[in-house]
Amino acid sequence: MILAAGRGERMRPLTDRTPKPLLVVGGKPLIVWHIERLRAAGFTHIVINHAHLGQQVEDMLGSGAALDVSIDYSREGVALETAGGIATALPLIDADVFPVVNGDIYTEFDFSRLAEPMTRLASGYDQAHLVLVDNPPHHPNGDFVLDAGRVHEADSPLAAHRPPLTFSGIGVYHRALFAHTVPGEKAQLAPLLRQAIGAGRASGEHFGGRWVDVGTPDRLHQLDESLRTHV
Repeated sequence: MILAAGRGERMRPLTDRTPKPLLVVGGKPLIVWHIERLRAAGFTHIVINHAHLGQQVEDMLGSGAALDVSIDYSREGVALETAGGIATALPLIDADVFPVVNGDIYTEFDFSRLAEPMTRLASGYDQAHLVLVDNPPHHPNGDFVLDAGRVHEADSPLAAHRPPLTFSGIGVYHRALFAHTVPGEKAQLAPLLRQAIGAGRASGEHFGGRWVDVGTPDRLHQLDESLRTHV
């Protein structure tokens, strides 16, 4: 699933006319970079939620055939936040365990790395697997601590011996994580993740490659210039 329903307030005025995941970097919309990398990793069925200017997403991507995938859309009249959006889209997702990626990031993460955690979540105890990255300048304190493949809160005793890391917006989830999230209603993901982490049911990995939270016009411009120069 690709999350594409956010309003992108920090990206205004660009997002007054264009949904954030359709903003172009390196000659392609952000969401197309994701779809191409997901397809390269073997994911052929993709669910995309949308709200703000969402018809533009459908008009550009259509059925997904041009990118060799099939796309289903979860249409939200009003953005339902991350957990609400995922819970609402669950009827379109034909698996108990599935990856989710934020549509407003750029990353060179190899999604085939998620095969192991997907298999493990499908057969075991965990409900979430989070991809963590080094803290960007605009988020220096991070979100979580990673120890021996397990995710812990940043204020846990382990934080004294492990550097905090930032959640990348890439995760694998078991649909049971959303068992108490009401479809069609707004709900945040963070409380569900913290509940899973507190119960010892969240694994994680550190990705040290290229990742950008494209949260401001300046970051968008810098990323575009870098990709056009080096890709």
